[in-house]
Amino acid sequence: MLIVETIAKIRRAFFVQGKSIKAICRELRVSRKVVRKVIRSEATEFRYEREAQPLPKIGPWRDKLDQLLLANEGKTSRERLTLIRLFEELRGLGYDGGYDAVRRYGNNWRKERGASTAAAYVPLSFAPGEAYQFDWSHEVVLLSGVTVIVKAAHVRLCHSRMLFVRTYPRETQEMVFDAHDRAFALFKGACQRGIYDNMKTAVETIFVGKGRLYNRRFLQMCSHYLVDPVACTPASGWEKGQVENQVGLVRERFFTPRLRFKTYDEMNAWLLDKCVALRQGASPSGADRTDNLGGVRGGAAEACSLYGPVRRLPLGAGGSVEDLPGALR
Repeated sequence: MLIVETIAKIRRAFFVQGKSIKAICRELRVSRKVVRKVIRSEATEFRYEREAQPLPKIGPWRDKLDQLLLANEGKTSRERLTLIRLFEELRGLGYDGGYDAVRRYGNNWRKERGASTAAAYVPLSFAPGEAYQFDWSHEVVLLSGVTVIVKAAHVRLCHSRMLFVRTYPRETQEMVFDAHDRAFALFKGACQRGIYDNMKTAVETIFVGKGRLYNRRFLQMCSHYLVDPVACTPASGWEKGQVENQVGLVRERFFTPRLRFKTYDEMNAWLLDKCVALRQGASPSGADRTDNLGGVRGGAAEACSLYGPVRRLPLGAGGSVEDLPGALR
């Protein structure tokens, strides 16, 4: 094969040193045909690309192997066969070739299929009041001089990027309800959809696709606020990427260096002030994203709400206040 170094030597010998084709052939031990090809083409590299790969052994069995690969791809990971098992099945049908040919063909088949079925990621955009995202994080703080790992509840409005953070000792359902109640009170309203991961306090069973069996009391809370819950696909954090990003932002700006407070109430009051201050100091690029901050800590002016009012369940609707979770009473 004609390598790049040889091509460079031929070009320099002919164009720079002015040597004849015959002299170059004698010096570099190459044929006249090669020297003429390099001089006339003015290329600095030659590559051979095979247009069609001959398959002398596996060619007559391609259709059958494609069927086996496609059927195997549709099985669960536990029941899926390896390429050596597919080779053994093909041998049982009369294939007299070797395993390497089956292995190469199977690997190329998977690559081509993976390229055609690659996952696509579409940037998400949200209308005002359309959705919020919820998530938990674990943070390390000092409470009364003792190092404690607290659970931080994060709520993020998808359109305005307004954030809410509150810490709790645990991630129980009562803490989830209280975080929603206080977040909606800060936002002065509730969105149409709530985007969650598959936390046990909200989701009891995961079905195929977006099908979920939600916890009964969690559905009570969503029904109270007229929120439609949506659970993300497992291991697909990008579906609620805003609140995932918020976790890192809050950890860097709020919990670093380590917070020192006497009680949860003092720490949560400080966090609430920081959330409002961060929103009021937002960058100019987010200035057109309106939030309703009227009446929150600091006495912000009343603003036209982009979100439906926080809806309380009327007592005359066939239930009593005792039927609701404690955070909603």
